[in-house]
Amino acid sequence: MKKYTAINDIENLSDTIQKAIQLKKNPYQCTHIGQHKTLVMLFFNASLRTRLSTEKAAKNLGMQVSVLNVTNAWNMEFEDGAVMNLNTSEHIKEAAKVISQYADIIAVRAFPTLEDKEKDRAETVLNSFVKYATVPIVNMESATDHPLQALADAITITETKTVAKPKVVLSWAPHPKALPHSVANAFIHLMHRMEVDFVITHPKGYELDPEITKQFPIEYDQQKAFENADFIYAKNWSSFNDYGNILNEDPNWMITQEKIGAAKFMHCLPIRRNVVAEDAVLDGDNALVIEQANNRTFAAQIVLQEILTHL
Repeated sequence: MKKYTAINDIENLSDTIQKAIQLKKNPYQCTHIGQHKTLVMLFFNASLRTRLSTEKAAKNLGMQVSVLNVTNAWNMEFEDGAVMNLNTSEHIKEAAKVISQYADIIAVRAFPTLEDKEKDRAETVLNSFVKYATVPIVNMESATDHPLQALADAITITETKTVAKPKVVLSWAPHPKALPHSVANAFIHLMHRMEVDFVITHPKGYELDPEITKQFPIEYDQQKAFENADFIYAKNWSSFNDYGNILNEDPNWMITQEKIGAAKFMHCLPIRRNVVAEDAVLDGDNALVIEQANNRTFAAQIVLQEILTHL
């Protein structure tokens, strides 16, 4: 693996999942592989799970870790031909090459604006680092994707499924803020790679990028979508067609224990209790959110391990 910016950078997903599960049994079995190697983590947006899990994963491999909160340090310029006589003081062309001299791997986290759809879809920040850096890039969540979360979700489903081909439902849930599509997109990309019966459910108007959801059924009746589900993954996202806007705050889309029955409940966290899902769901035996968060470490660790192996 030469980089990890999307789930499709993993050639053999099932093999990678099994390697990650084995890592959980002995997280320090490969501490030699990262010795004298440095991971530089760049955060254009704040993070809790991604930051801590990726740093822990790197240290489990023996790596040194440097963390930089970019937006709190300086404004970076990404446009070619920019006349930098205003707020930006560092161009990506120099920054990426300079950071590459200090890092063996660069991990980047940069959210969308949710204002300019085409700019967000262009993944300017992430793709600029891929273009100008001279070391491998890892996506710690970008404008439209979150492949580390998706890999952690794949590990979680594989560990807990009780049938060979489970029914998995991705459900929109209400939220007071307009949120990115990254986690939902990443999960759908994952579903294309796994042996599952997959359904997406959301109110009308909340269709995601049709290029991503193609081939999968969309059910506007949440309760119908939940019938016979083995896993229910809840996530809010703002409108794609009416980009970045909130069209619906219907509390009836909140996930309740009555709705999900015996299905296992998944969410990437953080989650707003009694808005996205009620306490009974999150405190119940079928909630997998803590397991997902734990698997973030081993998703990141297997990715870093595979990249280090090919340096």
